[in-house]
Amino acid sequence: MRRCAAKMREVYPTLLLCVYGFFTNLRPSEPFLTAFLMGPDKNLTETQVVSEIYPVWTYSYLALLFPVFLLTDYLRYKPVLVLQASSLVVTYVLLLRCEGVAAMQLLEFFFGLATASEVAYFSYIYSVVGADQYQRVTGYCRSVTLFGSAAGSLIGQLLLSVGGARLLHLVIVTLASAAVAFFPPWFLPMPKRSLFFHKTVAATAAVEEEGGGPRSSTALLEKAEDADRKPPLISQDASLSLQVSPPSEGVESGGLVNVFRMLLSDFLQCYRCPPLLAWSLWWALATCGYFQVLNYAQALWENVRPSHDYHIYNGYVETLSTLLGALAALLVGYLPVRWAVWGELALCVLSMLMAVCVFVMDTLRNIWLCYSSYVFFRAIYMLLITVATYRIAASLSVHRYALVFGVNTFMALLLQSLLTLVVVDSAGLGLDVFKQFFIYGGYFAAISVVFLIAGLCKLTSRRRCERDESADGPADGES
Repeated sequence: MRRCAAKMREVYPTLLLCVYGFFTNLRPSEPFLTAFLMGPDKNLTETQVVSEIYPVWTYSYLALLFPVFLLTDYLRYKPVLVLQASSLVVTYVLLLRCEGVAAMQLLEFFFGLATASEVAYFSYIYSVVGADQYQRVTGYCRSVTLFGSAAGSLIGQLLLSVGGARLLHLVIVTLASAAVAFFPPWFLPMPKRSLFFHKTVAATAAVEEEGGGPRSSTALLEKAEDADRKPPLISQDASLSLQVSPPSEGVESGGLVNVFRMLLSDFLQCYRCPPLLAWSLWWALATCGYFQVLNYAQALWENVRPSHDYHIYNGYVETLSTLLGALAALLVGYLPVRWAVWGELALCVLSMLMAVCVFVMDTLRNIWLCYSSYVFFRAIYMLLITVATYRIAASLSVHRYALVFGVNTFMALLLQSLLTLVVVDSAGLGLDVFKQFFIYGGYFAAISVVFLIAGLCKLTSRRRCERDESADGPADGES
């Protein structure tokens, strides 16, 4: 009976969170946002949309990411989920009812707030389920968001192509979905613990038993190198350090200064690990470019095939790219690649393929080639970001990979903000979308060159070590 009650305490929040994740990502209007803003409903120009409105999301996301990250932990997740749900409703009310550049910039700010608050969605569940369920519930929560995104894109395209709906109707459906998503967070149980500010006594003791302070960079390196032979995403140490304590045990509240001190210590320790540093570098660089391509792909398509003159199929493309990306992520575990040895060179080759996809979109200017290149671009990124997540997570405990993933995302947004300010924003160069994509293609080509050099240096170093060991062997035998 007690076991059944404990099971229900885990199933109930997981189910609510999955419902919430599905409806927040069910956005039929998303693949057609640029066409809607530049169409008769909003009557904005391409320069206003691309150079004045869209950059606000990037800047808002960057500015809010770290404060929301700390606030999420301090408030124990649930209030930030409510904030995210409210922000999405405000976003789509503004999109439906308001007009003008200033209103759309305010919309982008609220959407940036909602995006920054996503950390609460993936963090909440770890505070209410047992450590042995982490991998399973993570799969549920991630799968349902992908399914919601794909379903939303498909519904939008079918309503447009088959049902004869207007783009305005897609915004209404998206607002209705956000309104449904507004309710589940209110019924979630309030967690008793969080990662930094409200740690359980049992978790603190467990970490101390591991050896006190952060693990050495040598240990991180060894564990990262062993990752090909130890595939679980969550290590035994991770499960131990965040084990849920019984209700009778107390909760420790970490002060802000202590939290900052711990974050700084973990940051310095983690990034001394060369494999983790390499994968984190690719994560930050590639995610920056990926966000830029996704943000402005619709503007490119609108130039190649204007929606007011032709039928557009953005919804089908987004659906296919989402599903193919999810499939690519699932195939990671079956790829016969020794990432510890060939990781940098694999990143070089696949980053160059991403560059080719972007150059094809920019130079050939055929809508079907644009669509196909976009699908392959997203699939390659999803494949590599899954590998990067695995390679990083395999060498860290849970509270450390939350920090590392947060820092990597922050660096990606910082780079994206700089790229947006220089290339896209009207305050910078304000280039047209085709010149932008030429720069993005060159950007991914530069990433490829960086990891080509890193891979060759690593192979050279490895062969030198093997040669030294083979030379030492006979000498030891003679002595």
